[in-house]
Amino acid sequence: EVQLVESGGGLVQAGGSLSLSCAVSGLRFRDYAIAWFRQAPGKEREGVSCITSSGISPYYGDSVKGRFAISRDNAKNTLYLQMNSLKPEDTAVYYCARASGLGSSYNYWGQGTQVAVSS
Repeated sequence: EVQLVESGGGLVQAGGSLSLSCAVSGLRFRDYAIAWFRQAPGKEREGVSCITSSGISPYYGDSVKGRFAISRDNAKNTLYLQMNSLKPEDTAVYYCARASGLGSSYNYWGQGTQVAVSS
């Protein structure tokens, strides 16, 4: 069974930090790019960060550059997102997704974890 299970979300005050994890099972992990997306109420889904199979030169959306850090542990089939200096506008459901290997599409998604940042 394919599973991507996010954890680590919660409620935090502005300026605080949270660390998200995404445990992947039932599909190949180490050979694929994997990413974090988020979706706030009433807004479109947004790409937050992406990391290639090698972990070199991760991508960050402009809104999170310098505050978030993505990493992966291929031995544990786990993706991480360290979020620092959180802002109320970071409030969203955060999803991890594994790339399909074709173009820039992602075909395996987790159920999401809620992050809420209070002002």
